[in-house]
Amino acid sequence: MRESQIEAYLVKRVKELGGECRKVQWVGRNSAPDRVVLVPWTYAIWVEVKNPETILTFPADARERAQAREHKRMRALGQRVEVIGTIEGVEELLK
Repeated sequence: MRESQIEAYLVKRVKELGGECRKVQWVGRNSAPDRVVLVPWTYAIWVEVKNPETILTFPADARERAQAREHKRMRALGQRVEVIGTIEGVEELLK
């Protein structure tokens, strides 16, 4: 399964639950999460979507290590950041 398929499933499921899943572009900031999930029962959830093979080794390369550092910075500021790479991961996120 490709990352784009997991991301499309995430968007579909969030809409089904009455929420919004917005693509995020960060001006002047690399390595930040791809999506923000807004659902009625919780605060915003920042989501990084990976393909199933990549999620097993995340963070493996320099780019992914930079993403992991950015996620750590955001978590230190009280943000919820999740890295998902499977359909089951989407379902777990939306419980």
